[in-house]
Amino acid sequence: MTISQILIAKRIKEYRATKQLSQSEFGKLVGVTAQAVCKWENEICYPDIVLLPYLAELLHCRIDDFFYEVQTKDTA
Repeated sequence: MTISQILIAKRIKEYRATKQLSQSEFGKLVGVTAQAVCKWENEICYPDIVLLPYLAELLHCRIDDFFYEVQTKDTA
């Protein structure tokens, strides 16, 4: 089992790509600037902790999904 850490950037990028939203449009949904979204996606900084429940709802995931992703190897 492999655990990867801090996946917020990946989740935001995936969501924006799926919904065809610009960083500015996504920022407006969340209440932040396009520059903030850019920094999140480039892992320069992370969203404020108080935004996590809303981001999880918006991205259709659990808050835990922002922090780790368990990958299992097929042992067969």
